[in-house]
Amino acid sequence: MNRKGVYWAVGILALFALGFWMTGAGWQIRPVPNRSAPRELTEYIVGQKPSELSSVYELAGGPERTGRGFPQREIIDLASEFPGIVYNQGDVREKKVALTFDAGPDAGTTVQILDILKDHDVKATFFVIGKRAEADEPVLKRMKDEGHIIGNHTCNHPNLMKLDKDTITKELMETEDFVEKAVGYRMSLFRSPYGSLSRDNVKQVADLGYKIIAWNVDSLDWKGLSGEQVRTNILENVRNGSIILQHSAGGPGEDLSGTVEALPTIITTLQKEGYEFVTVPELLDIPYKKEK
Repeated sequence: MNRKGVYWAVGILALFALGFWMTGAGWQIRPVPNRSAPRELTEYIVGQKPSELSSVYELAGGPERTGRGFPQREIIDLASEFPGIVYNQGDVREKKVALTFDAGPDAGTTVQILDILKDHDVKATFFVIGKRAEADEPVLKRMKDEGHIIGNHTCNHPNLMKLDKDTITKELMETEDFVEKAVGYRMSLFRSPYGSLSRDNVKQVADLGYKIIAWNVDSLDWKGLSGEQVRTNILENVRNGSIILQHSAGGPGEDLSGTVEALPTIITTLQKEGYEFVTVPELLDIPYKKEK
């Protein structure tokens, strides 16, 4: 083989090796963050293979606890169709973001998260489950006492799209009643379990006096991801006005140690980049409690 043939063969082998590295286990390639650029609906979340993600056109929430696209097309559509009722982000002109935590409280993960937030003097918004709030009332009261905002995440964490109207009302009002007794105010912020909402659900929840808070950054922490994966999922996708979804308690067998591990670095990294952490009501300029 002449010298030109040798160069050609080496080049082919190098391209083959590069292609194997790019598509092999571990998904080595990570996009460089460009937080001023608009997000494409087809972009995947780092830490997951694209094949593991559901279509962005799948019904919001879909089957309980299955892979969800990012961002959810239905959430974007609902926020556009119901302005002032459904929110998935704040003002993109301001370098502010809101940390939100679903499905607590509990005496384990929630307490660890509260400790980290206290250490960094950061306030967050917690969407609580009524049954868990009753079981861990001292943790619920600590949220309020330390300046965090409490929102409604139903009493038993059902999929609203599978419930009749009376049951939906009961799910929200039982939680609202208990939280008022514990912390002294009636919540006006709501997040639907699994992000599952129909248009009729939106109208009913709004009639009950709630603003519906979705998100545009999903940590996917409930999938038992490592701290590195949770950090990457958040830091690669944060933009001005982002509402970041994490969990402060999980379902049976769900491991949220990655959430706790990732949180300090998420806070310090975004602060170094000039982001200010605010609560959801501060980000959106809406009330967090109902007028009596």
